[in-house]
Amino acid sequence: MDAQDRVAAFVAEKDLEAPPAYRLLDLASELGELGKEINESTDYGTDPDAVAVAEDEVGDALFALLALAEAVDVEADAALETALAKYEDRIERKGSAGSAGNGGGGR
Repeated sequence: MDAQDRVAAFVAEKDLEAPPAYRLLDLASELGELGKEINESTDYGTDPDAVAVAEDEVGDALFALLALAEAVDVEADAALETALAKYEDRIERKGSAGSAGNGGGGR
């Protein structure tokens, strides 16, 4: 059972079904919590080497993203493969994974 299937089973078992709009709000909230941890641990960017993020916070964000993918009927593994191929193509064509040539799209 892959991660998306595990999340879907958990959501169904615990009666946590929600429409996609709520799933998106939950994802945004979880990403905000990650941002807060990074901002605070690095003293708002002044000490980038001090970055600290709790594993459970990353897990919360992954759960929210996989629940959203399930809610909109997108296979997360296939979506990731599509994104990797897109970034690979950009790197080959432009030397950067970012859509605006800014080096974004990953670490």
